[in-house]
Amino acid sequence: MYSFGEEKEFNMIPAPRFTRLKGHKYQKQGIELLKMASLYGANGAGKSNLLHALSFLRKIVVSSDLPSTMVLRRMKHFHTTDVPSALAVEFISFDVPYIYALEFSDQSVLKEELYISGLGKQDDRLVFERSTDEKFKTTLTFSDKFEKHPEGPILKGILENNLVKHNKTSLKILAKLDNPLLMDTKRAYEWFENNLVIISPTMKPSGLAHKLDVDAEFHRYAEQIMCTFSVGIKKLQVIKKPIQAFFGDDNKDEMETLMQKLAESSSGILGLRTNSGEELVAVQEEDTVVIKQLKTEHVDKNGQAVVFDLLEESDGSVRLMDYLPAFKDVLTKDMTYFIDEIERSIHPILIKELLGKFSADDGSKGQLIFTTHESNLLDQELFRLDEIWFAEKDSLGGTDLYSLCDFKVHNTIDIRKGYLSGRYGAIPFLANLKDLNWDAYDFKE
Repeated sequence: MYSFGEEKEFNMIPAPRFTRLKGHKYQKQGIELLKMASLYGANGAGKSNLLHALSFLRKIVVSSDLPSTMVLRRMKHFHTTDVPSALAVEFISFDVPYIYALEFSDQSVLKEELYISGLGKQDDRLVFERSTDEKFKTTLTFSDKFEKHPEGPILKGILENNLVKHNKTSLKILAKLDNPLLMDTKRAYEWFENNLVIISPTMKPSGLAHKLDVDAEFHRYAEQIMCTFSVGIKKLQVIKKPIQAFFGDDNKDEMETLMQKLAESSSGILGLRTNSGEELVAVQEEDTVVIKQLKTEHVDKNGQAVVFDLLEESDGSVRLMDYLPAFKDVLTKDMTYFIDEIERSIHPILIKELLGKFSADDGSKGQLIFTTHESNLLDQELFRLDEIWFAEKDSLGGTDLYSLCDFKVHNTIDIRKGYLSGRYGAIPFLANLKDLNWDAYDFKE
């Protein structure tokens, strides 16, 4: 799938031999886990495809739908268009370790399974397995407890014959039954829905202005972080207006359309963008729909407060604000965030400072994994060696994944310098530029 031709593994398990930055490890159910990881690689090596694959898995689990028009993105030179794709993830939800795996073709979910993981210390325990044959017939197998329960065979028959479809994943269907016999499916599904977040380079946080307005602790945290970075922002303001006052009498049709969309929203929150590009949030508060707008406050040379729209801020300052909910979540919640191109639009010193704050906090509860090209982050004071990963093309053009801990690296070595010199691979290979005859091309009209 994507650029992965062979089975590859990425994990957040610390290497036993590394003793530096002990605060980067924490224990869950008797197993040690890392709280942070970075993934490097040349353009086209496929590092972002790890996140794309995980995002795809989350999407089809949360929606339960295998897209009807889906064409799996495969590298053409693999010649494997008739070979199913498979994805698997091991995670902890409600203090229970799970393994969820999925095998699918362009048309069907071929296999799906959920196990309670034994974490390598004991056998994995079945929650459910599902398979689909060539005639799209579904077969389900459950744990002994489910199969032996009086309700088990009846519910199983209904699921196989009526509820589970060949082009849908079944985890959501099982979880939404809210049956005590299927409690593990609910716990696993909620991890995908609520605890796994993948952020693309262009993605914006949903309802940042609303979160700042209703969460005083987050507001204080956000202001403190932005002031620390010395980008000129002293305060974050949320301006609120009733929807009628915001749109006025000349835009009633637009206002009614927005209110209809808000009514259809399950969260009661709706993000919108003005013609000028300003991002707003519409929120239902009691009997009133309120429009919330985030603004920043600076101080001029006379010490007077000056209010800025977000459009007047630099791209880097805005991107830093975009990351605030993610960093607050991984500090305080059992959340796992994947961020693609974390350094986009942000000065190297600022992104290093932001990651340094997370690195130094021994009490963080979540995990942060990101892709980057920023070599200034390759610092053994910031990362453990087992927190640094590389993506590189293999001999067939597929993506290979490996960790820096696969190399013998002393804790005094400048790993940034070693990376840029090609010692660990995962950098662009340039042909001899001297052989390029620039004079052969006439760039003049």
